[in-house]
Amino acid sequence: MKDELEHLHSDAAYDMLETYFIGDLATDGSAQKPIVPLESDKNTSTLGKKEAFIDVRQPMLAQVWTKNFKKDVYMKQVHIPRHVNYSAPIFGHPALEMFTKTPWWVVPLVWTPLWATCVYYAIGAVSLAGTLMLAPIGLLIWTIIEYTLHRFLFHVDDILPDNRYALTAHFLLHGIHHYLPMDRMRLVMPPALSLFLAVWIWTFFNSFLPTPIVLGLATGTIPGYVGYDLIHYYLHHGRPFAAHLREMKTYHLDHHYKDANLGYGITSKLWDRVFGTVLY
Repeated sequence: MKDELEHLHSDAAYDMLETYFIGDLATDGSAQKPIVPLESDKNTSTLGKKEAFIDVRQPMLAQVWTKNFKKDVYMKQVHIPRHVNYSAPIFGHPALEMFTKTPWWVVPLVWTPLWATCVYYAIGAVSLAGTLMLAPIGLLIWTIIEYTLHRFLFHVDDILPDNRYALTAHFLLHGIHHYLPMDRMRLVMPPALSLFLAVWIWTFFNSFLPTPIVLGLATGTIPGYVGYDLIHYYLHHGRPFAAHLREMKTYHLDHHYKDANLGYGITSKLWDRVFGTVLY
């Protein structure tokens, strides 16, 4: 299995296979030997998961806080993907857990009316032609925002302070996604977070651009964001038929399973190429 000429898998993949171990295939000689209990070589796990970290059966955020990990230990362990067939508890209280889970369809449900509102007011402010001209620029701006948020907010690892406050915030914002990357209910942004970021981004652009122009740009940035979040979900759980999406699925999963410090693009590699962070 580990012959790279036959198979090329990450250490995380081999560690996942460990859970499906049944036994070694018997040969003619070994079939005559007494049957002994089957046991995989757990102590040689490629990922060192024997190291004490977070128990996914218990509320995770409290563990990050109370265990007071050193930053190097936390960063190493949180980027080792784990897989469970349920949404592991973050807070533990059902009322709070509800706000940590977001089905993919909530994104277009929340943002389509806001996009339609922006279109309506943009057409009134800068005309239909002006809106059609600003929307593609807004879409391009979104691709820069996508890269910037992922690299400099979600992966602010190098400058993150070495204390429980910073590590707990990191885990809640993005660390949990790298720790449990296949959790279907925690792949798209919760509306509270996306709306908070949207207000900040709106305020930033409105500080140096007229409001009608910002409205016109928003008619492109909002579909850009919705497409980004839905594509992100699809890359994790879909089977893309388009060549570009197949390529981006491999690319993004390599970001999770091979090198979390490269490959920040979700919808394309454009800005990774520009800024020298392309995986390959």
